[in-house]
Amino acid sequence: MRRSGVLMHISSLPGRFGCGDLGEGARAFARFLSGAGFSLWQTLPLSPTDPALGDSPYSSPSAFAGNYLFVSPELLREEGLISREEEERFKTASERRADFGRASSCRKELLRAAWENFREARGRFAEMRADFERFLSEEDFWLADYALFRVLKEENCGRCWARWPRGFAFRDEAALAEFARRRGGEILFVKFAQFLFYRQLSALSDCCARLGVTLFGDMPIYVAWDSADVWANRELFDLNEDGTLRGKAGVPPDYFSKTGQLWGNPLYNWDAMKRDGFRWWRARMSHTLKHCGAVRIDHFRGLCAYWEVPADGETAAQGSWRPALGREMLSALRADVGAAELPLVAEDLGVITDDVRALMEDFALPGMKVLMFAFGGGADNPYLPHNLPRRSVVYTGTHDNDTVRGWWKEGASEAEKKNFTAYTGAEITEENAARAMARMALSSTADTAVIPMQDILGLGSECRMNTPSLKNGSWRWRLLPGELDEAAEIGRLYREMNAIYGRCE
Repeated sequence: MRRSGVLMHISSLPGRFGCGDLGEGARAFARFLSGAGFSLWQTLPLSPTDPALGDSPYSSPSAFAGNYLFVSPELLREEGLISREEEERFKTASERRADFGRASSCRKELLRAAWENFREARGRFAEMRADFERFLSEEDFWLADYALFRVLKEENCGRCWARWPRGFAFRDEAALAEFARRRGGEILFVKFAQFLFYRQLSALSDCCARLGVTLFGDMPIYVAWDSADVWANRELFDLNEDGTLRGKAGVPPDYFSKTGQLWGNPLYNWDAMKRDGFRWWRARMSHTLKHCGAVRIDHFRGLCAYWEVPADGETAAQGSWRPALGREMLSALRADVGAAELPLVAEDLGVITDDVRALMEDFALPGMKVLMFAFGGGADNPYLPHNLPRRSVVYTGTHDNDTVRGWWKEGASEAEKKNFTAYTGAEITEENAARAMARMALSSTADTAVIPMQDILGLGSECRMNTPSLKNGSWRWRLLPGELDEAAEIGRLYREMNAIYGRCE
C-alpha cells in the first residue's frame, strides 16, 4: 500500500502557551493532512524532556510517560478543570520558536489548578474520576515508579537517582513506603498530570483516525541514565553495584566525526532482558502502539550490535562492538502483536552491516532513505528515487537534517546541485528545490513517503529542527499562527500529487 505523511512534532504547532500542544492546533493540523491527501502524521518522541539536556525529546527521564508541556490548557478549560480566567492569564503571543521555560511554568500552574478543582468538585467530575481510576489501574506497571521517581527527584533537589540517600536510590521498601505516605498527595498529582496527557493524546488519535490519518511515533533505542526506567529496573541495564555506568552508549568514528559520538546512555543487560522474556521492551512497545499505528526505532543497528564505550572513556573512539539480542527481542514483540509484520520502521542511516540488513529482512522491516543523500554520485546511488526498495520510507530530510531549501542554499555541493537539476529535468532554484524534492519522494518507488512540514512550506535553515552538533538551541521551531491556513493552497497541490502518485487511500 502506497501512502504518505508529514513529519511535524507536537511542540512545533502554533499556540498561545509557549509551545504546541494536543488541543485544537493539533486537530487543525490533522485536518490539513487529511485534506492534502496525507495519511500519516510522524512526530518525534512524546516523552518528557529535560532543560539540562537541551530539551531533546531523545533524552528523557521516562520511556513511558508523556510530556506534560503538551497538555492543552484550552482542553482543560473545555472540560471544566480550569476557568477561562485561569486560561487567559497565561496566554502569550505564538512565536516562531518555542519557549519551553514559559510552557513549563504555565502548565505547572494550570495543571495544579486543574488538580485542585478536580479534587474539590467531586460531583462534577464523576465520569472523569472513573476514567482516572481506570487509568491508575491499567498503567500502574510504569506509572507508580514514574510518579515516585518524579517526587523523589524533587525531594533530592534534582540530583541523579544514584546520588540520592541509599534507601531511596536502591529502593528500600520501608524507606519508599514511608516517603509515599508522606508525599502521597504529590505522587497522585503526577499521576493525574499523566492521566490528562494520555486522555488528550487518545482524543487526538481518535480524531486523526476519523480523518484517515495514523499517528506515526518515534522510539529512541536508549533511555537516560537518570530515568525512572533505570532506577526501577537496574537489573536490566549494564550498571555497577553502586548504580554507576559500566559502559556508555555511542557510535564509532566515521566520515562525519573523527572521534565518533558519545551519547552517554546506559547500555542494556541483554542477558537479563532475555531471562525475563524482554518484559520491559514488550511493555514499552505495547504502550506506544496504544496511540500510534506505526513506530520508528531510532539507531536500529544497536539491536544487532552496539558500540560500548568504557565508563571513563572521553570519546567514542575508545569503544568496541558488542552483540545485542535484538532478534530474540523482536521475536517476542511479534508474538505479542500476533501478526507476521511488526508496525515498525528501522532507522538504518549511516554505515549498515549485513547482519543488520538480514535482521530487517527477516522481520520485513522497512528502512529509511533520505533524498538529500541521493545526488553525490551516479545513477546507482541507492538513495535516488528510482533505486529505492518498495519496502522503505523515503524522506526529503529528517529532524537532524537541514531543510531542503537550506541544503540547496548552504549545504549542497555544486556537483549535487548539478545532479539534482539534471534528475528533475527542470530549472531548480532556492525557491522551488523543496517542492521538487517532495515530488521526487511522492513519485518514488518507496511504499511510504514522509516530508517534514518545513519542506512542505519551503522554509530555510532558520527553521531546521535540530543541529546534532549543538548542545542547546535545537528543537524549538514552530509554525506561525495562520501559517497553516495560508498553506491551504499548498495542501490542494499536495492532494493532487498524492493522487497522481497513488498515495491517497
